[in-house]
Amino acid sequence: MAKVEPFEIERWMDIYEPTAKYNIAETCAASISITDLQSLSDDKSKPVLEPSTKLVYGAITGSHALRSNIANLYSARAPSSLSPDSVLITPGGIAANFLSIYAHIGRGDHVICHYPTYQQLYSVPASLGAEVSLWKSRPENKWALDVDELETLIKPNTKMLIVNNPQNPTGAIIPKPVLELIVSFARTHDLYLLSDEVYRPLFHSISPLDSSFPPSVLSLSYPKAIVTGSLSKAYALAGIRVGWIASRDPAIIAACNQARDYTTISVSQVDDQIATYALSPDCVHNLLARNIELARSNLRLLEGFIEEFSWACDWVRPVGGTTAFVRFKKGDERGRAVDDVAFCRLLQEKTGVMFAPGGHCFGHGKEFKGHVRIGFVCEADVLKEGLEMLKGFMRKGYESVPMAE
Repeated sequence: MAKVEPFEIERWMDIYEPTAKYNIAETCAASISITDLQSLSDDKSKPVLEPSTKLVYGAITGSHALRSNIANLYSARAPSSLSPDSVLITPGGIAANFLSIYAHIGRGDHVICHYPTYQQLYSVPASLGAEVSLWKSRPENKWALDVDELETLIKPNTKMLIVNNPQNPTGAIIPKPVLELIVSFARTHDLYLLSDEVYRPLFHSISPLDSSFPPSVLSLSYPKAIVTGSLSKAYALAGIRVGWIASRDPAIIAACNQARDYTTISVSQVDDQIATYALSPDCVHNLLARNIELARSNLRLLEGFIEEFSWACDWVRPVGGTTAFVRFKKGDERGRAVDDVAFCRLLQEKTGVMFAPGGHCFGHGKEFKGHVRIGFVCEADVLKEGLEMLKGFMRKGYESVPMAE
């Protein structure tokens, strides 16, 4: 029997979300309705759903229209366009990640994984019997990766390198020059390169014209690159369970599709239609513009709080995605980290404000003590009111938060 570690961030969300008044731990851009979606389209006469469609299973790999729209997302800055046959639709990004790993990794293999990150990316390979080495980014280096460290992690049985760009929970990005070095390393050692890009293309603090702007790894001409994506985060549609796997290697897509037969037959036809509409040329640019602007304006609110309470918190300002990783402390300028679990529990109990404890959910209680993950691309009013409640707690309740051990 495979040993599956508790998925700490998902356990925390399941327990504390139902009672949160101000959920500032959620990592999706503020969710929209079907009515909202239609209002964002340039062609408002076009229906989101075709109600006469018979609700059979539908295309097992996803409709051609949806796969075409997703392929277009990866074709704009690429040396060559991506075929719809290079895309496989899955029930959410979490299924895309699982299948990408399950189809290619097994007992006796070795995996290198970017860290900190979504726990699934290293716990699933471990549950399959693979050895996992964590390629650690650190706050003192602004969460930047050191490519030279890869040479100390590589082994004869290394089969896959996993990265997360933009990074959950930090909001850091892997810039283009570093991505190119990563691809070169993967090519030299003949590795699968799995890039979890579920927060792409929500880049709020870097211009596409910047030389460091990160492309998808699918744009870097490496056949063994695998990309996963989702409608949940950057596209504000978590309520439809649609994600995808994309690769230019037909054998990779075929392997994932074969593994998929044991998990899910197809995604809902209703979800497929909504996703197709959202990613259509008439809608996708307006939808992303809405979410990027919300990220920028909300980030300014969060930045104002951190500046006002710099005696108690610090951060590396995020560049992309919907999350920030903020360290709460006591004492001098550098300070000692507070107990992030106790802080989050006490804060929610007293104010209804929900954060996710970073040391517990991303550092296994050993690293990132005092950090909390903040999902700041929620509804603006939720963030404003939640930050006001947090300010009150910082002035009158923060002294009761214990220190980390």
